[in-house]
Amino acid sequence: MTPVAIRAYTATTALGHGREAQAEALRARRSGLRRNDFGDGAAADARLDTWIGRVDGVEAVVLPPTLARFDCRNHRLAWLALQQDGLLDGVAALRTRHGAERVAIVIGTSTSSIGASEEAYTRLDGDTFPADLRQPLLHTPHSLGHFLQLATALRGPCVTVATACSSSAKVFAQAARLIHAGVVDAALVGGVDTLCGSVLFGFNALGLVSKQPCMPFDTRRDGLSLGEAGGYALLERIDDAHDPDLRLCGYGESSDAHHMSSPHPEGLGARLAMADAIARAGIAADDVGYLNLHGTATPANDSAEALAVRGLFGDALHASSTKGWVGHTLGAAGIVESVFALIALESGLLPGMLHSGEPQRDPACGPQIRFDAAEREIRYAMNNSFGFGGNNASLVFGRGSHGNR
Repeated sequence: MTPVAIRAYTATTALGHGREAQAEALRARRSGLRRNDFGDGAAADARLDTWIGRVDGVEAVVLPPTLARFDCRNHRLAWLALQQDGLLDGVAALRTRHGAERVAIVIGTSTSSIGASEEAYTRLDGDTFPADLRQPLLHTPHSLGHFLQLATALRGPCVTVATACSSSAKVFAQAARLIHAGVVDAALVGGVDTLCGSVLFGFNALGLVSKQPCMPFDTRRDGLSLGEAGGYALLERIDDAHDPDLRLCGYGESSDAHHMSSPHPEGLGARLAMADAIARAGIAADDVGYLNLHGTATPANDSAEALAVRGLFGDALHASSTKGWVGHTLGAAGIVESVFALIALESGLLPGMLHSGEPQRDPACGPQIRFDAAEREIRYAMNNSFGFGGNNASLVFGRGSHGNR
């Protein structure tokens, strides 16, 4: 495919606000996971016994008056993330260059503002929601997309993608298609998901939540650590006047539909998505220097993904899961881990893994799965994001003509 320029990117996670906070924590091997303290007013013994990746400062965010009627935790995090790394200035530049109608919003989420719906039911006013939570759109999956339209004044197509944990990876593919089809010239993509009772207790009901910090690709792993995050990237059609350093070079998508909540045991869908992304980028598998794995630390996911990686890539690949830093951020995982892949491209920092150890390596892992960090220049980086129902997405990012070789 014709590459698409990445003009700006940012993430806000349990590691801090903005991409420098992410890079510093990755380099220092400092995890953002903490013992579960989510649920204001809830007794400690009523909280789920687990570790979470909670973003500091969300409760203190005050939305501007024009957005206040859509106040909820998810939108506060969305607004906080928008303030980082000059993202809003970048949006304004695209709006000026192309016109507001020629810039799309394609945003991913898993639960959107369901936390506000939970609150509304706990504060019922008779048979109706309390007055401050009666905005009907606030209780829909598209709440986030609508909020961002108001926050950015963009007037192009606005799409919310909700495909579980692949949501904010698939936004890159959908935005690239809109740009290549000539519908728009640029797009704001990303994802936001926040912690709430439905997330914590829902995943726990599936038997997927660990009481310990998650241990991806480790034989001792027994489940995931849930997190929250928000992040964005600005994509634009490439022209001679704006040759980019960073590019989206390829995307791959598959739906193996093996099981509602478990991956295909041999990683069939994962391999299809990765191979599709590499082919669309027009490169060989061995050209990829770093792969950010989905790596949730659930028993089924990691073995299946490791088998898929071992069958597709050579021994030189550096592949790791960064969920030990931020937890599984669900609908925001795609954008957060794309940011980590872009950091690897720009800095040469190839993360290892936290909480996992080489002596406890899953026997399904090939030599591509790395527990220790490395530093070297790379030309291409990938990100895997896989969702419930076998909904898989892989992305290939690359350096442009001005990047390091």
